[in-house]
Amino acid sequence: NARWAFKVSGWRPSLEELKLVCSCVQEEEKRRLAKFVFRDDFDASLVGRLMMRKFIADATGVEYDAIVLGRDEREKPYWRNSTGSDCRVDFNVSHQGDYCVLAGCVSRKCEDTRIGVDVMKMEYTGGKSLSEFFRLMTRNFSADEWKSIRSGKSDEDQIGAFMRHWCLKESYVKNIGVGITVDLQKISFSPVSERLSEKSPIVDTKLFLDGKYAEEWKFEESLIDSQHCVAVSLLNTPENYSAQPFEKVSFQQLMDGVKPVVEIDEIYCHNIERK
Repeated sequence: NARWAFKVSGWRPSLEELKLVCSCVQEEEKRRLAKFVFRDDFDASLVGRLMMRKFIADATGVEYDAIVLGRDEREKPYWRNSTGSDCRVDFNVSHQGDYCVLAGCVSRKCEDTRIGVDVMKMEYTGGKSLSEFFRLMTRNFSADEWKSIRSGKSDEDQIGAFMRHWCLKESYVKNIGVGITVDLQKISFSPVSERLSEKSPIVDTKLFLDGKYAEEWKFEESLIDSQHCVAVSLLNTPENYSAQPFEKVSFQQLMDGVKPVVEIDEIYCHNIERK
């Protein structure tokens, strides 16, 4: 299992690094990446692709250049396992604020474990007052969730609680692959532990769907640093499951053992540098 965080803010690969990194991504994924207007979004999403491939290679032992990623009917990436093994790998990535994160798990096919992840920077940078922002977001949370969010003594506490709840919802909808298109008031979280930490994920937050406790779901919550919270959703946890904190990984770690899967495309990389 993996819980990885890479700090993308301020990271900009050199042209030579960019050439190598882009050669480690499948052509169809390169086309998707090229559609980003802003370079920061491109870089964060590129790191996400590297994380996926690195995790699969580490988890399965399959050679890096033999890994093929596909996308399901909801556009969620998955590993096309052609090895015939009973190993099932599920993973999800998220990027927001200063970080790109990956949560991954390995299980047997019969367990059918599903995973989702979301990271949020706990800040509000909108131009409206916090009360007006909360009013505009009313439909996205249940009455119980709003009670929990507004119970904070300061604006900072309430923003932190808001981002924590949003992170939980995103991790759930990303897991099931529907995006923020469902009735979010019917997806209600009830935190038990008040404070999050970097060292020990909490796993006692409960999910209620249409008012009913969804006991088959488990959620891990923790901090990447003092400004970023992260939530991992798990459906059908594997037998060997144990919650673990996020590990901050370096560019060198992500590139350890990589092998190009396509030829270096200098024109592509020069076009990216112009963003």
